[in-house]
Amino acid sequence: MYPVTATLLRHRLRYLRHHIRFNSTSVSPPPHFHLPLNHPTYLIWSANTSLGKTLVSTGIAASFLLQPPPSPPAAHPNKLLYLKPIQTGFPSDSDSRFVFSKLDSFSLRRRIPLSVSNSVLRSSLPVAEALRRSLRVSESGICDLNFSEEKTVAGAPELLCKTLYAWEAAISPHLAAERENATVEDSIVLKMVEQCLREESETNVLCLVETAGGVASPGPSGTLQCDLYRPFRLPGILVGDGRLGGISGTIAAYESLKLRGYDVAAVVFEDHGLVNEVPLTSYLRNKVPVLVLPPVPKDPSDDLIEWFVDSDGVFKDLKEVMVSVYLERVERLNGMAKQAGEVFWWPFTQHKLVPEETVTVIDSRCGENFSVYKASGNNSITQQFDACASWWTQGPDPAFQAELAREMGYTAARFGHVMFPENVYEPALKCAELLLDGVGKGWASRVYFSDNGSTAIEIALKMAFRKFCVDHETLLDFSEAAEEKKHIDVKVLALRGSYHGDTLGAMEAQAPSPYTGFLQQPWYTGRGLFLDPPTVFLSNGAWNLSLPESFSQTASEECGTFTTRDEIFDKSRDTSILATVYSTYISEQLQEYSGISQSAHVGALIIEPVIHGAGGMHMVDPLFQRVLVKECRNRKIPVIFDEVFTGFWRLGVETTADLLGCKPDIACFAKLMTGGMIPLAVTLATDAVFDSFSGDSKLKALLHGHSYSAHAMGCATAAKAIEWFKDPETNHNIVSQGGILRELWDEELVQQISSHSAVERVVVLGTLFALELKVDASSSGYASLYAKSLLEMLREDGIFMRPLGNVVYLMCGPCTSPEICRLLLTKLHKRLGEFNRA
Repeated sequence: MYPVTATLLRHRLRYLRHHIRFNSTSVSPPPHFHLPLNHPTYLIWSANTSLGKTLVSTGIAASFLLQPPPSPPAAHPNKLLYLKPIQTGFPSDSDSRFVFSKLDSFSLRRRIPLSVSNSVLRSSLPVAEALRRSLRVSESGICDLNFSEEKTVAGAPELLCKTLYAWEAAISPHLAAERENATVEDSIVLKMVEQCLREESETNVLCLVETAGGVASPGPSGTLQCDLYRPFRLPGILVGDGRLGGISGTIAAYESLKLRGYDVAAVVFEDHGLVNEVPLTSYLRNKVPVLVLPPVPKDPSDDLIEWFVDSDGVFKDLKEVMVSVYLERVERLNGMAKQAGEVFWWPFTQHKLVPEETVTVIDSRCGENFSVYKASGNNSITQQFDACASWWTQGPDPAFQAELAREMGYTAARFGHVMFPENVYEPALKCAELLLDGVGKGWASRVYFSDNGSTAIEIALKMAFRKFCVDHETLLDFSEAAEEKKHIDVKVLALRGSYHGDTLGAMEAQAPSPYTGFLQQPWYTGRGLFLDPPTVFLSNGAWNLSLPESFSQTASEECGTFTTRDEIFDKSRDTSILATVYSTYISEQLQEYSGISQSAHVGALIIEPVIHGAGGMHMVDPLFQRVLVKECRNRKIPVIFDEVFTGFWRLGVETTADLLGCKPDIACFAKLMTGGMIPLAVTLATDAVFDSFSGDSKLKALLHGHSYSAHAMGCATAAKAIEWFKDPETNHNIVSQGGILRELWDEELVQQISSHSAVERVVVLGTLFALELKVDASSSGYASLYAKSLLEMLREDGIFMRPLGNVVYLMCGPCTSPEICRLLLTKLHKRLGEFNRA
């Protein structure tokens, strides 16, 4: 017998909105979960209803509690918690009472003392009336029943059986809840489960949480139970089907759980003489034990005592599997941080500044939340909101994450991977059509697929330079047979503070920065003209315009404030004096650059529209970028929009071209395009750009490509994400009339934070909220560690963050509710006060 010394549990929650939900209700932000990990906890699943989940739970309980005590006794579990969160058909049918009564009978038969108790905490009104109890009924129709029965034996092992919610009708929970006017939200069910599990803090405990019906049976809200319990991601025991057709049903149930990220420790089922265990064992490739129980007596008067005696060996084997899987998992979790420090080379990380105890061990992800393992003190799994949006890529809530997982699984099974040149397959074609009808609508006609944002930028530069050369007739002397090839020196026009990726060519299109320093890229020359952009920011409750020092004093007089953020994007500013100032400044800079470097041509404009992300979350004045685009158009300089970070609703619109009010010739997208689930990037271009590569020679074509260009799984995932994010039926944040996201960040809290004494500036737009902490010059910039203590406080509050030096940001997804964003801002505002006093 293995000692049981820790509990395996994942927690965390955001309200699960499933696509087959029957009742659409408004809910408050779900609480974060924090659960101990000092003992094993298992979900008991079933391939279908009436397959014996409760018999298995009872057998496990008897095997753990009613064995002769080993030596030393401390190694033996002294308590088992059996939870039945959802029970229908009550009180005539009560699984918790079955376990309670059977274990009581077993203990008497084996003469092993046992304390047993059974309680039913909450129920519908019909249940209360059936028990002749007069109780206050909540608005949701749920009563605090608090029914209990117990038999106590001093010093004996304990069995605690609890039913959390009970309905009278012996039907599916969602129907029972609807008919008995007793609804309960998913978050409330999960919070009750968490509270019960947290109450058991001893080490020698086993917890069983038994589901209702089959794996995909709906819970009381209509959410499938495999989705309902997903925030916990507890390891499971699957009760399979030994009957005719049971092989198919068991495999389907197993796949449903695995597709949602659950671990299944064992499959167990009743023997019906069909030897179903043979194909199941073969399918599971001997990785998951398949255990077979003897046939259950059909006589209703049989008390099953003999059956449990005959099954004792199977349950002992199952017990050993459960303990072994638990201990192996805890051991792995405890060693991951140390192992990571020895084998990983993390990006953008100085490893000497990352002690082992600060490494975040992530057990899983559900929607926007990490399940994080905490090894210090009482081992636990705790929930943290991923406020980095996993480095700006993530967008799905739990329902959408499950949807994308299904789409990816289907596509991988259908296509695997196929080469792209001169081929067509549905995922790539559908993705391209959606892109051209979405972010490229009205200007783009071609989609070039690649694998990541940096590469998409390099492709865009190749496209732009060719287009420039064609437009300016610099390729007239091109000939395959020419002995001397003509070299053309083309450079980019870009903005200081912009960031376009880490490959060598993309770095050349950026102004000098920490990312391009000699230690990072000794080849770097900065092949371009880099302008200082005007920026806007919120400070002390007002939006301010700041011009760089390179502008004239006359221009500086045009600086001012804006009453609202919308004024900043108002196109009426195009006729302002400031627009003329911008135009003059840009023209002068281009003219001066041409005079200094007469042999070099500015062959492309590349900008991050509106927000410079990695450069410090600065908002560039959209009027300046709009004028910049206009000036380049007048000079036949192709325009590239780098929307790798800003695109697909990150800034509240599908494409930031809508915010700027102007279109590019070429645009790059990645990250949120697939919901952040899998790498894929695209470079969109106009017909004119495409035609500049047209010719009779293959050498004139765009000679660039990737083994995984337009890979089917990425394209299918992107197509699903593009449709999901813009559909008001699936994304409740979409303002259907305007094709924009509703405001996610509470205006009053944003104003308060912008006026905080510790805050220099705030930028808030779409899914992004960022602030710069006030520091002296020595503590500012990308290398600053000034924000470290603030981040530690926020992680304790369940918010996972990673700063850009002294710039701290919160980033949510396009589907995140404003209630959750308000909760994040509230915690940040509170911690700013403590941070400022430290």
